[in-house]
Amino acid sequence: MSIEVGGFFGLILLICVIYGILTTSQSSAGTGTKVLWILILLLIPFIGFILWFLLGPKR
Repeated sequence: MSIEVGGFFGLILLICVIYGILTTSQSSAGTGTKVLWILILLLIPFIGFILWFLLGPKR
């Protein structure tokens, strides 16, 4: 059983993940925290973005 993301939803998810990565890399959080959040965003994009949005580093 797999989940496929495509079309418009896939594009929106890609934009959200890129936004999360850029915002995380520019935050004042420590290097380890930045690396962890970026890995989470890359490995599990949908759930990772939701977690990042709720719990991630703030500017």
